[in-house]
Amino acid sequence: MSPPPARILVGLMSGTSLDGISAAVVRFADDARGRPRAELLGFTSRAYDGEVRARLAAAMHHGTARDYCRLHADVGDWLADAALDAMQCAGVTARHVAAIASHGQTLWHEPGHSTWQIGDPARLAERTGCAVIADFRTRDMAVGGQGAPLVPMADVLLFAHDTHWRALQHIGGIGNVTIVPPAADATDARVRAFDTGPGVVIIDGAVQRLFGQPFDRDGAIAASGSVLEAVVQELLELPFLHAAPPKSTGRELFTPAFIDAFIARCTQAGASPADAVATATAYTAATIADQYARFVPEPITEVLISGGGAHNPALVRALQGALAWHEARSGRAAPAVRLFDDVYFDAEAKEAVAFALLGYLHLTGRAGNVPSATGARASRILGALTPV
Repeated sequence: MSPPPARILVGLMSGTSLDGISAAVVRFADDARGRPRAELLGFTSRAYDGEVRARLAAAMHHGTARDYCRLHADVGDWLADAALDAMQCAGVTARHVAAIASHGQTLWHEPGHSTWQIGDPARLAERTGCAVIADFRTRDMAVGGQGAPLVPMADVLLFAHDTHWRALQHIGGIGNVTIVPPAADATDARVRAFDTGPGVVIIDGAVQRLFGQPFDRDGAIAASGSVLEAVVQELLELPFLHAAPPKSTGRELFTPAFIDAFIARCTQAGASPADAVATATAYTAATIADQYARFVPEPITEVLISGGGAHNPALVRALQGALAWHEARSGRAAPAVRLFDDVYFDAEAKEAVAFALLGYLHLTGRAGNVPSATGARASRILGALTPV
């Protein structure tokens, strides 16, 4: 059987950090072994403004049917704007594009029960003139999975190291990791992935409340403060961190009330505002290292980090230190921590590329979930197609 022809897809991702929409134009073709290979043709991102972020954040905790209905349509338009920007950047038109693969914007994710991503695919199809594949998570959940993480399929097919075990750590609003065996013997069954806990959600929340800024640019605020280790250690007892994978979490756990309580703990302990941000940064790094120590026995030699947190030098340094501390206790060498950008391409495009891949797998009749990562009973083709 001849391999499927090369196809161009647009992948769209809007994550839990509520920072905006990433759009990647990707050409896919199968190699001689039948494994997809990806060529990034163009990438753009469109930031949400403060009003949009506020609407989305509010919708995650309260709203009317009218609010949700209008937001679903508006997100569809914003997704279309991002897709058209990326297509123009890549020099392609609708006639070149096999489909747009849209993750949408998560409003609620309840592991073991249900998940909800908005962003009207019909509106997206009409605006762009392209078929749209959307609603990727629900099929995995229907077969007993957590609906997350879904990026591991891209991690194993596109980003495995040739000879060594590798951890691909995404630090968006929420942190998640994929443990990938060497490419030579990488199979879905050997891949594991799970959410590690908070990404930048607590850091951003603290910065917004205490400094009126959207995030800690270059980690400057954290670098100016001191870490309250007692608060870090106390919150490492969070039940989610003790639960074994597969597992997923989101802003349903790390709510505004959680962030307010975190700041209050720091304040009661005598922290300055900068100390609270430094402690949030240290806690985020500690949760990742803690999860590796508890649940990653594989001999990983390097950690590739992506997501907004990868652009925070204070967080990267804290993660390096936390991993080194845990590995020193176990007598093992600490894995190297590297930026995804330094090995492949702009890490901001990674999740958009991953959903483009899931769209390609949908079009070629192949499963997109990794049951060992999501806990699903079986592999399934993911997504629902809205034809042009």
